[in-house]
Amino acid sequence: MENLFTSPHRRYNPLTGEWVKVSPHRTKRPWQGRTEQTALDSRPAYDPECYLCPGNTRSNGEVNPQYAHTFSFLNDFSAILPDNDHQAVEDGLFQAQPERGICKVLCFSPRHDLTIPRMNQSEVEEVVQTWKREYHEIAQNPWIQHIQIFENHGSLMGCSNPHPHGQIWAENILPDIPAKEDKKQRAYYQAQGNNLLIDYVQAEVVKGDRIVVENNDFVALVPYWAVWPYETLVLPRAQVKSLAEFDQHLISSLADLMIRLGIRYDNLFQTDFPYSMGLHQAPVNRKLDNPHEAEDHWTFHMHYYPPLLRSAAIKKFMVGYEMMAMPQRDITPETAAEILRAVSDIHYRAEG
Repeated sequence: MENLFTSPHRRYNPLTGEWVKVSPHRTKRPWQGRTEQTALDSRPAYDPECYLCPGNTRSNGEVNPQYAHTFSFLNDFSAILPDNDHQAVEDGLFQAQPERGICKVLCFSPRHDLTIPRMNQSEVEEVVQTWKREYHEIAQNPWIQHIQIFENHGSLMGCSNPHPHGQIWAENILPDIPAKEDKKQRAYYQAQGNNLLIDYVQAEVVKGDRIVVENNDFVALVPYWAVWPYETLVLPRAQVKSLAEFDQHLISSLADLMIRLGIRYDNLFQTDFPYSMGLHQAPVNRKLDNPHEAEDHWTFHMHYYPPLLRSAAIKKFMVGYEMMAMPQRDITPETAAEILRAVSDIHYRAEG
């Protein structure tokens, strides 16, 4: 096993059915490629030019309220719209289907300069509580099947506004990646009678070498099949299908883990660590062949996909072989987890 982790090999992702190539010997190669401009950590608490700050006017002319906690609103530039009566195209190899959806923006904090790892416990609990409320309210639309909550954090991830915020895209179909996870979780549940991700997290806790942070209810780990260098997966210790099943205890527990994981990310290269983060949870309003099965195969989880590789200025590129064949990584997931575990749990901006 040790020899496997020090030589080229590939690893299977049971959640999607895909593989990732691991090349640990390549960590010794010198870097003469592109370096990124590091993120600026100093921002004002309020920016009069920011479209998302309280009381400011957005690009469509609407004025934000003087919100004091979290604040959600319909996206001014929604990628999908609730009203779409266009017809499908069925022309041999040329097919298209109309899509309907709801897009919302969620400001995590009224302060322009805060991020999740620098917010306090109650503030992050408010974010999770708002996610739960939005999930419930959007699910009341009977034509909605999937609700994707996510955050693109940092300009390196294409975020156009540094104000701490995330998005919600809800739509009338199950998108490709959640559909793959749905299929694999259902097949495992039917074959084993257990939940794939619960069996997985229990096995990871026993091994311990890929765990980053944990508490009584959630575990953050570098998955065995991780693609991005410091990718993490947040899993519950006991099955919960969606935010709809979260009580206040689970809300508090998830907020605690998000803060502690975020601090380790920021401390790794002492920067405002960029990432894309998303919640995967049970679909809603789905008409199933077997109504007794419901969505019992689903387990709520969160993916964190950070692009940084060697420093705050060097990122992992998905190019060449990755685009044409399959994902590839150099640093092993075990090494990545060990590095993240060793980082201080006190934010570097709070220590001095």
